Amino acid sequence: MPTPEPTLLIRDADLVVTVDDQRRELPRASVLVRGRAIEAIGPADALPREADEVIDARGHIVIPGLVNTHHHMYQSLTRAIPAAQDAELFGWLKTLYPIWAGLTPEMVRVSTQVAMAELLLSGCTTSSDHLYLYPNGVRLDDSIEAAEAIGMRFHAARGSMSVGESAGGLPPDALVEREDAILADTRRLIETWHDASRFSMRQVVAAPCSPFSVSRGLMRDSAALARSYGTRLHTHLAENDHDIAYSREKFGMTPTEYAESLGWLGDDVWHAHCVKLDGAGIARFAATGTGVAHCPCSNMRLASGIAPVRRMLDAGVPVGLGVDGSASNDGAHLLGEARQALLLARVGRSLGPFGCDHGPAEMTARATLEIATLGGARVLGRDDIGHLAPGMAADLALFDLRTLALAGGAVHDPLGALLLCAPSQAAYTVVNGRVVVREGQLATLALAPLLARHNALARQLAGG
Repeated sequence: MPTPEPTLLIRDADLVVTVDDQRRELPRASVLVRGRAIEAIGPADALPREADEVIDARGHIVIPGLVNTHHHMYQSLTRAIPAAQDAELFGWLKTLYPIWAGLTPEMVRVSTQVAMAELLLSGCTTSSDHLYLYPNGVRLDDSIEAAEAIGMRFHAARGSMSVGESAGGLPPDALVEREDAILADTRRLIETWHDASRFSMRQVVAAPCSPFSVSRGLMRDSAALARSYGTRLHTHLAENDHDIAYSREKFGMTPTEYAESLGWLGDDVWHAHCVKLDGAGIARFAATGTGVAHCPCSNMRLASGIAPVRRMLDAGVPVGLGVDGSASNDGAHLLGEARQALLLARVGRSLGPFGCDHGPAEMTARATLEIATLGGARVLGRDDIGHLAPGMAADLALFDLRTLALAGGAVHDPLGALLLCAPSQAAYTVVNGRVVVREGQLATLALAPLLARHNALARQLAGG
């Protein structure tokens, strides 16, 4: 006889927010998990009272696991580097490229786990990571193996740079790769690691870094390669005014036109930032189902601008949240990122005449949670995560409503307080039915020695 799948009962939650088709919010409810999937959600009295493991969720809110659609996890080693603190995007990159040239495989493994620990402790259960630097023997396998050890659902993006400074690109020549080697390694990674099955914990993405660091040929060939395997495509696009100017000067096109000319629009593609996406670009993204990773903290940190998220959503563009690199944020707290998305959208709307009359309605707490869950799932091409319902992956997060940060707020509207008050740490995070954060502590790895090694490597990398 087959071994019975283990059960997990999240019992007596003050509120379960499903983000399902009916957007149900269930008071005093429970969630029953069997194996990797949710078996039942409903009033606590209508569900079993016992299971192999029971989490007492009294005083807690339960939400779907948050989905992070854009990150550069290795950059957690170079947060708050003094010379890069006050630079715009291109200057920031030129400052940090020489430091990143010293990356080692151990640095990538450790920084990936530190970044993922921060995400998991903020209620994030699925993350993409865009690794586009491979010096000193670094491989994307280093990130993938680190993710498996910590227990995060992972979309590993095989980034690349092939056009160095001498050829008119932005990165130093020492950091670019040969295009044939890039494509061969992308193929190897897909064949070795990619899992397209339902509840997959690991997918591989083809992800040339940006229009200013790779050639037209690599963009086309990467798209063809990914589509031959049925994998997704990711890059940066239209991040700031210099990005737009570069595209017009080098290609004679807007970033959207350039992307479309190379086959980089479609429901299997998502672009990071899109801060400067114009009306025509929004229309093309909507018509093709092309996704956007919205990274508000990074866009503020680098003064890139305010992405037109409400216009994108109203047009039907899939939009998810991304924390972006830990050196351009400089954090990876996805619930905090959601709060910033809400606030920045309101500020953006307020900038027009009498915008104060319309700004508060630009983004609500519930709309923001939807972007951070369902929106992210759609951007990553997943129909098995992003909301809570029977048959969905058991990815969810619990937050204690009795904390100082939520005092005087959760008693009125627990979900509204979670998004509007100071960002909370998750009390429990469950990924694929496995408890990876328990009572506010990472349950899969010892965090203290990991942080000590991370800080030592950060000093080494920066030459300190």
